[in-house]
Amino acid sequence: MGTDQVVCPPSWQAMFRILYRLLALLAWLAVRSGRSKDLELIVLRHQLTVLRRQVDQPSINDDDRTLLGAIAAALPRRLRHGWIVTPETLLRWHRKRIARHWTRPAKRPGRPFTDAAVVSLIVEMATDNPTWGYRRIAGELERVGHKVGASTVWRILKQHNIDPSPNRADVTWTQFLRSQAAVACDFATIDTAFLRRYYLLFVIDVTSREVFFAGITENPTGAWTTQAARTLFLTHSNRLEDTRALVRDRGSQFVASFDEIFRTEGMKVLKTPVRTPVANTFAERWIGTLRRELLDRTIIWNQRQLHRLVVEFIAHYNEHRPHRSLDQRPPRPTDTPNDSPDRPKPVLRIVRNTRCDGLINEYRMVA
Repeated sequence: MGTDQVVCPPSWQAMFRILYRLLALLAWLAVRSGRSKDLELIVLRHQLTVLRRQVDQPSINDDDRTLLGAIAAALPRRLRHGWIVTPETLLRWHRKRIARHWTRPAKRPGRPFTDAAVVSLIVEMATDNPTWGYRRIAGELERVGHKVGASTVWRILKQHNIDPSPNRADVTWTQFLRSQAAVACDFATIDTAFLRRYYLLFVIDVTSREVFFAGITENPTGAWTTQAARTLFLTHSNRLEDTRALVRDRGSQFVASFDEIFRTEGMKVLKTPVRTPVANTFAERWIGTLRRELLDRTIIWNQRQLHRLVVEFIAHYNEHRPHRSLDQRPPRPTDTPNDSPDRPKPVLRIVRNTRCDGLINEYRMVA
């Protein structure tokens, strides 16, 4: 059953209708007699009463206080009835205004703020020098003209989630390989349409990301790998003369004679741990790039086709393909970009060249 509703008797309904018509008539007479402003004031006062029931304490700014105070000074007391302010409120506003005018701003207690440029310099020093603690950074800052307390440096490092120097001093495998000016070598396996597997031997420079083609074979024996190493140095000896280490896995193809060729050139042979491909991450990444950008987009039929495509892709990788670690430049660029902000931009025409049977597009500027 529904809830009971109160129903007014017909006599009350008739009285409400008469009262409503009477008020409408009075409003019409007031408008006709030129007292529309008085009617508007009645409506506004009623709206103010409704709003006052909804808001306990209205928010008033300085402009509102000034306006209300000036009007209150000009109106008699009897016309201020129903205002949201009282005479005591006006007096309190006046006292606060005088006190705020004659009160000097107090200095903020504590140490002064550290300049944003100094904070950036502290973070940069901690990032570039993992063995430096907060006292070492404070001393280096004083040498360049910024006197900052050691505790302030410690607080800034903590705010930027930078660990203490013992936790930052660990050398990563990538940093170690770059410090050694190392190259990494590995085999990439490629299957043809007739399910014949070929092995691609390549070498990649860890610092410059330049890739060197060493050979393709169907049977990578130790003798073949050794001869590929000899051919590599005969072809790219000038590009590898500053290299000091070779990183390779523990595959059976890399025999002692293979390592001896690199030792003869003054390199150390660094063997990765067993079943740890992440230790040879630069070579593994390049294999992934080769598959995504070339091998997964075509079908290999024979060794001759594979040799041609891989050689063209390596040339594209070294001479044109941008790298994030090299500021969007290729490992061995063949052109000079127009990236100077002061240099005027000439009117150029963009030309597209294709490589690897149209699978790779290169864009160059022609004046």
